[in-house]
Order: sequence, then C-alpha cells, then structure tokens
Amino acid sequence: MRFIIAVIDDATATALPGEIERIDAFNDRLMANGQWVLACGLAAPAESTVIDNRGEQPLVTPGPHVASREYMAGFWVIEAADHATALALATEGSKCCNRKVEVRAFL
Repeated sequence: MRFIIAVIDDATATALPGEIERIDAFNDRLMANGQWVLACGLAAPAESTVIDNRGEQPLVTPGPHVASREYMAGFWVIEAADHATALALATEGSKCCNRKVEVRAFL
C-alpha cells in the first residue's frame, strides 16, 4: 500500500543541519528497505496558484486554496505493508524532521 506522510510546518526550508542529517538517514533507511517512493519539500503557499476549470472559463487565482498558519511543507510517499507500518514510519519521520506529520493512504 502507498501512503503520503505530509510534513506540517509554518514555513518552508526550515530544517536545521542536524535535522537534515536525520532526514537523510531516514530516507536512506526507507530506500534500503524498499519503502521509498518519493520525497520532497514544497514551496510556500504564497507561491501557489489555484485553478478552477469547472465552468465555461478557467478561474486562475494566485495564492493558496486555504489560508492557514500551518501547511504541508513537504512530504514522503512510501510503500508500507499496512496502516500500522505506515504509522510507525511516520512516527520515525516526525522525530527525524522535528515536525508534525499527517499520514494518509492512497486510494
């Protein structure tokens, strides 16, 4: 099963040197265990664009869809045997990056 582990922060690119090393080590373990699919950081919501093309003309709006103090600043996509394994990996990822994370399964 695939899961997304969303890293929740109130800014982007805020990892400190020790955190970056722990994140790299976590990524290496995911790769070695065949659980790595993809991971990356994201630009700030202010740099986003929302597009709604459900009507006759597309509506293109700069900025985030939802304004919030905290947002998804990065993520991992992982392969895990089950939800419990995904939660265990997310718990480890949260410790490594020193941020809250949210886990969601792919449908």
